[in-house]
Amino acid sequence: MSTKSIPTASINREAAVALIDAALAAAHEIGIEAAVAVTDATGHLRAFERTDGAPFLTASVAVDKAWTSASFGFPTHVWNDYVTNDPKVAPLAHLPRMVAVGGGYPIIEDGKLIGGIGISGGNYQQDQDAAVTALRKLGFEVADAW
Repeated sequence: MSTKSIPTASINREAAVALIDAALAAAHEIGIEAAVAVTDATGHLRAFERTDGAPFLTASVAVDKAWTSASFGFPTHVWNDYVTNDPKVAPLAHLPRMVAVGGGYPIIEDGKLIGGIGISGGNYQQDQDAAVTALRKLGFEVADAW
């Protein structure tokens, strides 16, 4: 066993695509056109889809929500409070990819961060609801805060 490396866990392609499908189905049920992104635990894109009617800006917002979620393992909606009310954390709001709006969740399996999911297209609550629905449908844990 090497002492110079650490074992890492990451979402596989099959699960990433299944999350995309579940999130798009949830978005459709809610009545929104959306973009959905899934990253691995390091924030790199694993799967992405955007419905025909989703505005083009939703694409980059969804990817950045997934990235933000995977970065520390917290949902994006909790960041809003942190960057607004904690002066020690507030500078993080200026990171170019940081998104402090609901719709991004870490993907957690057996207590381990394996990726992030980001949804953009509705209001923050609709995006959050679609993400939670998709995560639960596939049996992933749903993180609430840090």
